[in-house]
Formats: sequence, structure tokens, C-alpha cells
Amino acid sequence: MPRSLTAGIERWPVAGAFTIARGAKTHVDIVTATIAHDGAVGRGEATPIYYHGETAENVLAAVLGMRGPIEGGMGRDELTTLLPRGAARNALDAALWDLEAKLSGTPAWRIAGLEEPKPLVTAYTISLGAPERMRADAEKAAEIYPLLKLKLAGEGDLERVAAVRAGAPRARLIVDANEAWTGLDVVHEASALAAFGVELIEQPVRAGEDAQLDGLESPIPLCADESCQDRADLVRCVGRYQAINIKLDKAGGLTEALALADEARAAGLELMVGCMLSTSLGIAPATLIGQWARWVDLDGPLLLAEDRNPGIGFAGDSLAPPSPALWG
Repeated sequence: MPRSLTAGIERWPVAGAFTIARGAKTHVDIVTATIAHDGAVGRGEATPIYYHGETAENVLAAVLGMRGPIEGGMGRDELTTLLPRGAARNALDAALWDLEAKLSGTPAWRIAGLEEPKPLVTAYTISLGAPERMRADAEKAAEIYPLLKLKLAGEGDLERVAAVRAGAPRARLIVDANEAWTGLDVVHEASALAAFGVELIEQPVRAGEDAQLDGLESPIPLCADESCQDRADLVRCVGRYQAINIKLDKAGGLTEALALADEARAAGLELMVGCMLSTSLGIAPATLIGQWARWVDLDGPLLLAEDRNPGIGFAGDSLAPPSPALWG
């Protein structure tokens, strides 16, 4: 049977609302890609990166635009030369990994030359809100998740973190400024948060304005998110950030993410692995990168009103490697 490619858009409701400095979401539209060949089916999922102008519709169009090469037998390496980084390439890359695993009977981690994945401990995200709301959310979440990720907004961040610390005194804390500290004294802001045991600050300044960090000695490690999409961005991160957040939708798939992780570690950068709002299918390939990461933030499915069945097995803050029935 020759290869066939199908793709579509799915809408998944969020549990309540997911709020960051750029706004709130009550649902997420994701794009799925399915490649079938010789009785095997490979699946991939991607979430459009809205701050790059991606929408579910234009990502779907990009995926379907690759039907000819995909159905003609194109592999992952060729895919990286035909599609730019982003969600469309991620969906297809994931489907190709999954298809190869299914056809060969060899798990994706072994194809990648990795050790067998182990369960990971994930952070749980506390949406941006008033200090008292974030405290209540953190107090409840900390009963299950010992690592909390707080969304910040610039003004009022010290009060937010102080409130969360009061409500969750034993939780580990990382924070995500989502570029909202642009123009602020980053060292001053970080020093204020250090008293509350914050152990990582994601993306304090706007991507492209990273030179603001030149020469700074932050008491808390800084992590590039929007500033590091794939390997091409590493040069502007080294010396300014101490870590990078690898997301498959940014990198354009597991193939590039594995190479990015290798080069980042060689450059002395710590790794965080993150995700967009997504189902378990979206984070399944990212669990392979998570084996190397100091910080894991793969809580996308936990923030939805429901997940795929079968999905990733979550036991409190621990997520199991994906089963072959899901991916890989």
C-alpha cells in the first residue's frame, strides 16, 4: 500500500482559562497529521505558534502542501529542507517518527539512539492573575505538583510570587515573564524573587532584544524561550542565558530538537523542555528530550478539560513515557 497523508484541525477546551501576559485562552486549536503506509499509521500533533502568526488554518495548509513529497516517500531529513521550523513541520516530523517505529517494530527512542525513557516530573502552570487568585491556585496545585511554574506580567510580579510562596511554602518555583520585563532592571527583579526561592526565570525580555542581558549577573538562571527556536538562535543565547526551553512546535519537530539539545549542552546551557497547550499526542515526542532536561514543563494535557484516550499516563506530577498505542 502506498503512503497516504491526511490532516485536520481539532479544538480542545481548556479547563477554565489559561492566562499569560499576552492574554487568555479558553480553547486550543491543534493540527494533526496522519501518515499511513503498509498497514501502519504514524500520527503527529502540533499547536500553532500564535506569536509567529501561525493559525490552525495556515498550519493545516502547510501540512497538506507537503502531500506530494510525503506520499512520495520523503524522510525526516529532507523535510527539514523543505519546510521552515514551526508547527507544520513538527506535526509531519512526529508522524514520520511514529510511522517508522510502527513499521519497524522499534520504539522511537531506540531509533534515535537514546536510552529507554524513564518517567518525568513535570511542572504545573499557574496562570497569570491577581496575587490572591494565584495563591489559591498554587495552594491547591501544590498538593499534587511540587514544581510550579508561575506566569508573570512585569508590574506586580513581586506581590504575585510572594502570595504564591505564602500559599505553597514547600513548592519549587520557576517563573515565566513572557518578555514582560523588557525595559526593567532584570537583576533587580531577579534579586527580589531570589528571596522566595525562585530557581529559574524564563524569557525576561523580548526576543530580539536579548542584548539587554549583556554583562548581567542574575542571581537566578535566565532561560531563553521565545529567543531560542532552533539551533540558528543559539549564538544569541550563549553568554546571555544559562538555559534554553526546547519546544517541538518552535523547533519544527523532534529531529531538530534532538540536534538543538546536543549543541546547547555542548555550549554549556542547561535544558528545559516545554510545550504549548496540547494533548498527550503533542507532548509524546518531547518526553525523549525530557530525559536530558533539568526542568520539565509538559503539563499541556493537564490544562485541558479532557485529553486523548489513550493518553500519557499521569500519576500526580509524574508522567510516564508514551505507550506505542499513543506514539512511538
